[in-house]
Amino acid sequence: MNYKKVVSGIFLRRPNRFLAEIAIDGIPRVCHVKNTGRCRELLPPDAKVWCAESDNPARKTKYDLIAVQKGSRLINMDSQAPNAAAAQWLLQGGLGSIEALRSETVHGDSRFDFSFTKDGIPCFLEVKGVTLENDGICAFPDAPTERGRKHILGLIQAKRAGFGAYVLFVIQMQDVQSLHPNDETDPAFGRVLRQAAQEGVRILAVDCRVTPDSMEIRSPVEIRL
Repeated sequence: MNYKKVVSGIFLRRPNRFLAEIAIDGIPRVCHVKNTGRCRELLPPDAKVWCAESDNPARKTKYDLIAVQKGSRLINMDSQAPNAAAAQWLLQGGLGSIEALRSETVHGDSRFDFSFTKDGIPCFLEVKGVTLENDGICAFPDAPTERGRKHILGLIQAKRAGFGAYVLFVIQMQDVQSLHPNDETDPAFGRVLRQAAQEGVRILAVDCRVTPDSMEIRSPVEIRL
């Protein structure tokens, strides 16, 4: 996936989940944050960031905050990017041959990111974006997620009903070593994810090649449950 009209800036502060003050060409600008997570480790004062300029003159904010430099790593922090990258990856054969790819598919009381048919079996896939990293080790989630746990429970039910079921963790950076459930932050999510693996839900993780104006799924990453 690609962005248009990307500019660099310096992070100043984040007054709320949806907005950040960024100095662009030395001028403070209010930008939309495309990630409502805490992201505290990503946005210390004076962090170098990248923003995409909107073509919509009616918007209240002209820029979207999409990426940040954390040490030697460039991390995409756009919460919409993992789904876009996953769609491209699926179409390019990331899971092999699939048919009838659709987004936002309802099954039971869950809405999954993608559905498709593989080897004649209807399947559901849920995407989780990952930005939390420490010395090459990644964890999910960065905050308690009741919604995330509900999605995994929905996949377990789908698998029991005979559907194919997948969780794809899209790590929004590259050259990482592994991914594990963040049991310290959300032990309930970790328990449900391990249950899903035991019941046959396929748990996958991939890293991404990230530039200031693009993100593309790159390689599989080890999952440590």
